[in-house]
Amino acid sequence: MLKLLTIIGARPQIIKAAAISRAIKMHFADRVEEHILHTGQHYDANMSEVFFCELGIPEPNYNLHVGSGSHGVQTAKIIEGIEAVLTETHYDGVIVYGDTNSTLAAAVAASKIHVPVFHIEAGLRSFNMSMPEEVNRIVCDNLSSVLFTPTQTGLKNLEAEGFNGIKSRVRFADGRGQKVVLSGDVMYDNSMYFSAMADQQSDIIERLGLRPKQFVLATIHRPANTDNEQNLQSILRALSDIASKGMEVVLPLHPRTRKMIGDLRLEIGDWRERIRIIEPASFFEIIRLEKNAAVVMTDSGGVQKEAFFYGTPCVILRPETEWIEIVEAGAGIIADADYDRIMAAYEQLINKPVVFPPLFGDGHASEKIIADIIEYLQS
Repeated sequence: MLKLLTIIGARPQIIKAAAISRAIKMHFADRVEEHILHTGQHYDANMSEVFFCELGIPEPNYNLHVGSGSHGVQTAKIIEGIEAVLTETHYDGVIVYGDTNSTLAAAVAASKIHVPVFHIEAGLRSFNMSMPEEVNRIVCDNLSSVLFTPTQTGLKNLEAEGFNGIKSRVRFADGRGQKVVLSGDVMYDNSMYFSAMADQQSDIIERLGLRPKQFVLATIHRPANTDNEQNLQSILRALSDIASKGMEVVLPLHPRTRKMIGDLRLEIGDWRERIRIIEPASFFEIIRLEKNAAVVMTDSGGVQKEAFFYGTPCVILRPETEWIEIVEAGAGIIADADYDRIMAAYEQLINKPVVFPPLFGDGHASEKIIADIIEYLQS
């Protein structure tokens, strides 16, 4: 029986881990034992605990409770905590997701003591090194034993950086090499699995009195937007002006965004009266909002993808995106925090038909990933 430790710390990772846990339970329970470590990077109940209940993920075996802090302080605490767990208990491998400080810290801690690292969502690149996430994902990819990339673009990125899969010259302490796998996207697995469930278990559309395809869903949480007064002003002004034209705008307010709005002197008139501000949405609630929105406007990579999965066009409130396939398909437009570009992108997407080609796998990425991990560890 192989023993794997799944590392989660932020809301999107909890969702991704649900797909992996489900695959293990349904298809590999006799071959894999999974334990979960929650770093506590996101510690707000609405941002973390409620997701375990909704998604049916087992309670974590470990919780480091690291909380907030500077990148260095937070990462150091997570490295220390994970190293202690891996030193006390034998694990055959560590599964990490995405590009957070928890991802980076887990990869560093595990690789230093020669525990194989399996990186889900490898190969994503924004090519913007000012983003902490870009640093995290690049370092994690280089430390990983198996890199599971969700798309052809991710695969091309890795190949361009010299990751050559089975031909790699990299050798780890156990003698194994580095492997690259085009796996498909575990979030697509989840989206297909939870779509009908969300319709049954969430009444947020009815509760808020929203009309399908007659509102905009907006999410803002990245420091480049929340910590920059000009960017935050520009985005909120655009949302306010869209609302003033008769399109309702719903903004689930991330705790960080709420704090920054309170700290800044925003000069955007009566934007609070125009925009529908709600508490952070649960997983099922955000699915229903994404499915029923006319347009999604977000700086979240995960929300960009989910909007695409559900056939909703997206305005990307960042200067670039890791999910360039969405832009190339015409289903997303990069607008950054520029008022004029946001307004132009919204008008374009609201007034033209958009196509959503199948880009993210077949809905069975999670089973493939676990099967490949088993094969790697038993080779």
